[in-house]
Amino acid sequence: MEIKSAEFIKGIIGTDPILGDPCPHVAFVGRSNVGKSSVINSLVFRKDLVKSSATPGKTKEINFFSINKEYYFVDLPGYGFARMGAKGAQKIRKLILWYLGSGEAKVALVVLIVDIGVKPMAHDKEMADILRAENIPFVVVGNKADRLNQTERAHNTKAVEAALGASVLPYSARTKAGREALLEIIGQACTK
Repeated sequence: MEIKSAEFIKGIIGTDPILGDPCPHVAFVGRSNVGKSSVINSLVFRKDLVKSSATPGKTKEINFFSINKEYYFVDLPGYGFARMGAKGAQKIRKLILWYLGSGEAKVALVVLIVDIGVKPMAHDKEMADILRAENIPFVVVGNKADRLNQTERAHNTKAVEAALGASVLPYSARTKAGREALLEIIGQACTK
């Protein structure tokens, strides 16, 4: 799959006409600071399409990006950021669950991004369980794989797979390792 164009369309926090668009959605979800924005930017070969922040928990809405005018990349807010407070974290959780479970959006695939160098947390397991329960196809992407040597990467990949009950695609937004494999998975999901 080749990405020829990518543009920001809008951010939403509730029901919106964009959800009725027949174009398939590829949603990106994960804890705060796992590199969701960086993964999306690496897929489209742009550094600035999705704004990333050094401050975790900055994204508080669902952001839509048109890809090739054929489907959407959907950047969901990061979950599990402790300094957001219980109320803020609950609001983000509800927004993510609403989007995934509302039936309004045509979700073709969810890209569940984890930091391959960090042990998965309860939030990651919960997200994988929710996606399975809702019968939403998903792929687990182990970002920041470039920070580990080959032995560590293999060990951590197995640990994440065991914790989440799903295979993991090691990925590096920085070096773009894993990019072609992820694009192939996305392309297959969007043409079903």
